[in-house]
Amino acid sequence: MAIIKHKEQRVGIFIDAQNLYHSAKNLHRGRVNFGNVLEDALAGRHLVRAIAYVITTETGEESGFFDALNKIGIETKTKDLQIFSSGSKKADWDVGLAIDAVKLASKLDVVVLASGDGDFVPLVEYLKMNGCQVEVITFGKSASGKLKEAADDFVDLDEDPGRYVMGGGHGSYTPRRGRNDRSERPESDKTNGAGATGGMRKVIRKI
Repeated sequence: MAIIKHKEQRVGIFIDAQNLYHSAKNLHRGRVNFGNVLEDALAGRHLVRAIAYVITTETGEESGFFDALNKIGIETKTKDLQIFSSGSKKADWDVGLAIDAVKLASKLDVVVLASGDGDFVPLVEYLKMNGCQVEVITFGKSASGKLKEAADDFVDLDEDPGRYVMGGGHGSYTPRRGRNDRSERPESDKTNGAGATGGMRKVIRKI
């Protein structure tokens, strides 16, 4: 089913920076062109807020990246990388992103989720139930199939990596707009199991 995109729609864009970063790195050996992702996610509509959720490390090497995002109109929310005594590491913005999307939903016509994480399926369902059009823009090859099906519209960055990935050896790109894409193709389902998804549902119910 085709969706409607018009310039008067109020759009909020929520970017899971780590998810996009690892997808671009693993699939295309490059870096995400967040400027083009933002442009095509917005698709000529009215931007209310664009927020990227990022992880900081002890070295502070990310400061230049944060500045670059701010210059193109993307706010950044940061969280420190946690390193435990066992050597394991944890960096997770899922709950924070979901809370922000729910809180801003009443001021938005469209929520664009830039992530392929299947843990966001309950969030997508909740936002749709409360009147928002929900669109997902991410790399389709690493995206959750359940997330793609739950969204009203899916934009696959893998269809034009030359536009969305820098330094990956891709050629020139052709500007494009997001479109409804329900094509079936093999993809990995990146959900972390019923426990993680169920946990997201509990968080949303408490907001």
